[in-house]
Amino acid sequence: MLKTQRSATHNAIGLCALILSLSAILSLAAGVSAQPSQALPGFSEVLDVRVVNLEVVVTDRAGNRVTDLKATDFELIVDGQATGIEFFSEIRDGLPEAGDGNLQGVSSLEVGQAVRTNYVLFVDEYFSKAQDRDRVIDRFVGQLDDLGVGDRVAAVAFDGKNLDLLTNWTSDREVIKDVLLRAKRRPTQGLQRLAEVRGNDNDRATSADLKLLTIERMQAAGGDIPDEPFGRVDLEPEERNYAYRLTAQLERSITAATSTLRSFAGVPGRKVMMLMVGGWPFAPAEYTVGSFSSIVEQASEGTIQTFFSVDLFSPLVDSANLTGFTLYPVDVPGQGTTIGPDASDDVSDFGRQGPDGSIRSSGTPREQQIHATLDYLADRTGGRSLRNSQRDHAFATVAADTRSYYWFGFSPNRAADDSRHSIEIKVRGRSDLTVRSRDGFVDQSSRAEVTMIVESALLFGDPPSVKPLRLNFGKPSKSFRKLRIPLEVGINMDDVTLIPNQGRYQNQLEIRISAMTDTGERSGTTLDVIKIDGAVPPKPGQYYWYETVVVLRKQPHRIVVAVHDPLTGELLSSSGEING
Repeated sequence: MLKTQRSATHNAIGLCALILSLSAILSLAAGVSAQPSQALPGFSEVLDVRVVNLEVVVTDRAGNRVTDLKATDFELIVDGQATGIEFFSEIRDGLPEAGDGNLQGVSSLEVGQAVRTNYVLFVDEYFSKAQDRDRVIDRFVGQLDDLGVGDRVAAVAFDGKNLDLLTNWTSDREVIKDVLLRAKRRPTQGLQRLAEVRGNDNDRATSADLKLLTIERMQAAGGDIPDEPFGRVDLEPEERNYAYRLTAQLERSITAATSTLRSFAGVPGRKVMMLMVGGWPFAPAEYTVGSFSSIVEQASEGTIQTFFSVDLFSPLVDSANLTGFTLYPVDVPGQGTTIGPDASDDVSDFGRQGPDGSIRSSGTPREQQIHATLDYLADRTGGRSLRNSQRDHAFATVAADTRSYYWFGFSPNRAADDSRHSIEIKVRGRSDLTVRSRDGFVDQSSRAEVTMIVESALLFGDPPSVKPLRLNFGKPSKSFRKLRIPLEVGINMDDVTLIPNQGRYQNQLEIRISAMTDTGERSGTTLDVIKIDGAVPPKPGQYYWYETVVVLRKQPHRIVVAVHDPLTGELLSSSGEING
């Protein structure tokens, strides 16, 4: 018999605390297994990125493309150090020219053979209004003739809770057209987001009126008036509530977009994600209160770090750069959309600056916040942001922008330690030229990768693997506002590998449990190690049972359980629904 492992851990992980009292028992299979449904391509795969590919656009001062450069004309700098370019080719009008080095290193390119471009369309229904989304979809459909020979499109839609696959990879223009036109029937929640920001501003206006009344009374009484009566040292309670809610909504959307590009990462050719964004503010605190400078000191002290864009958007940027996707965010609301009170109302009074401090766009201050996000996502990944009227010819613009570029790559020294590395590309001796490409990559560990897969599975509603676990939920016991639910996880020992070691059969499996409410709020993900140690190998069909108690709030939840075998990279998982 295998050795029984017993332990006890307690983890408070946000909204849905998963408190684990753990034991594991080996027995024969029992109970009913949860059957997996169809998953997205590559959804269960742990990415192993050994070569970093770079798509590089070079332009002169007039914005014209510069062609006929060689690998020796470029300088690749990684973490401040010159790095050799291992693979190089110029792609011109979709065809690779004769390059320097081994073309096989860059997605198996061959001279004279067209490079396939893979377009992933992410439709944001959570922040978009239906009329804006439908306009962008109609224009997209009208530009499908720009799809190159062999190019493919896949599309997903996110409603704030579920990430739905509209179509898998297809080159059929009629299929793409039909899928997208049918997507216009899906509901959106943009009006609800608009009502929330207007409610926040109404609360803020009421609070400001009360402050003004207090000052007027102080003046009438001859009292001393502070030099900055409206200077703030913290968010007001109503502001903090809205900012936290907005931050959670953005995190949900960013996780959905990140899960999407990682699911479609394992394809050859150029990879592009078009983000049909309904309005993602760059900095929620600034978006909420209308003043950035008053929040900076708090952020430096670590009190409201989650309000800042680097924390919010870096997972999407890092995953795009890791998997080789270029991001082209599309401004779904378009120009002139007023979100909440206009700046003339003295409620939304923050400056008109982009994330780098420069003036990036005109329009209402909140519109500039949305544009700052589009610019940030595009700038960090080598793409272009399609703002205002550019939404009407977004696909034509993206198709043209991805026809011609330099494609080269290098093999970094991998440590798999989740560290971030910078990339800079220069054209030697040509300060008059501008280079556009991704600006870095993250050396992601397999542990972080698997956790992201599990959390992504909550959004797709599908277990991320075709090899399921067995989940047996026991009778819940109720306490104040909580449910304690016994859970048995059955692991088929045929699906994992045991290593002989001094007469023992051993492995250390990783088990992860994550939960999401019916309103889309996610818990963190618990991680535990199952140490398997036996004197004899398990019999065919034998199961190892892992017992836990899941503690959740009293409301419906979706739970995903995944077991990762670090020896083989195998991922086993299943999901279940719990009615609170």
